[in-house]
Amino acid sequence: MSAMLLDGKSLAQSCERQIAQRVIRLESASGGATPILATLLVGDDPASATYVRMKGNACRRVGMKSHAIELPASTTTEQLLAEIDRLNRDPDVHGILLQHPVPAQIDERRCFDAIAAEKDVDGVTCLGFGRMAMGEAAYGAATPAGIMRLLAHYQIPLIGKHAVVVGRSPILGKPMALMLLNAHCTVTVCHSRTVDLADHLRRADLIVGAVGIPAFIRADWVKEGAVVVDAGYHPGGMGDVDLEGVKSRVMAYTPVPGGVGPMTINTLILQTLEAAERAQRQREIPPVE
Repeated sequence: MSAMLLDGKSLAQSCERQIAQRVIRLESASGGATPILATLLVGDDPASATYVRMKGNACRRVGMKSHAIELPASTTTEQLLAEIDRLNRDPDVHGILLQHPVPAQIDERRCFDAIAAEKDVDGVTCLGFGRMAMGEAAYGAATPAGIMRLLAHYQIPLIGKHAVVVGRSPILGKPMALMLLNAHCTVTVCHSRTVDLADHLRRADLIVGAVGIPAFIRADWVKEGAVVVDAGYHPGGMGDVDLEGVKSRVMAYTPVPGGVGPMTINTLILQTLEAAERAQRQREIPPVE
C-alpha cells in the first residue's frame, strides 16, 4: 500500500500566500492597520523561546506584526494577569498567545481564562472550548484546528469513521476529540493509562497521537488502511507514533516534522488575521443613535 503523505509544511506555505493577500486587503480597507499577535513568554525555557520565535517569524512572512513580551521566571500570577489585562484593553492587539508551560508558581488556567474571547486566537480559554464543543463560533485550539484543516485539504473522509485520540490534554487531546465528534466521527479518547490500548487502536479508522511519549503507539497496533496523525514531537525528530513501522500499512499519515507543527503555527496566524478582520468590521458599523 502506498500511503498518502499529509504534508502540513507545503499546505502551510500555500496558506501563507493567501493570508498575506488578505493582510494587504485589510490594511488597504483600514487605512494601514496591521494584524498584531502579542506573545507572552514567562521564564527562559529554550524550547518555549524557540516556539515563540517561530510564531513571530510566521507573522512577519505574511506581513503581520508580532509583539514579543518576555517576563522573568519569578513572575507571579497577579503580574501576568495584569499584563494580559493590558493586552486585552489594547485595541491594536488582535491576538494574545500565552506560551505553555509557565513556571510552577503561576496559575496557568486562571491566566489562560483571563484572555479576552475575541483575542483568544490560540483557543485556550474554557469559554472558547465550550463554544467550540457546542458548535458555536470560537477560535479552536490551534493544533487540533490545524489538524482538521489538514484533513479537510486532503479530503480524508470523517463522517461515520471511528477516530481514536490518544491523549487528553486541555489544549490538544480534549479539543481534538470534540472537533472530530462535531465532524460526525465516532470518537474514543484514550491515554497512557488506558487498559488494552492496542485493542482500541486496532479498531480505529483514524488515530491521532497526542500523548506526548516518543514512539508510544506501535505499528502493530494500527490496522491496515487507517489514517495516522502524529501530533507529537520529541528530540531527534521522533513523534508519538512509530511512523517508520506504519508507513507500509496505512492509507495516510503525517510526517514528523513537517506535518502537524506547521499547521499549528499557520492556524494561529490565520485566526489572528480573522480576529483583526472582525475588529475592522465592527469599527465600520455606524453607532446606533
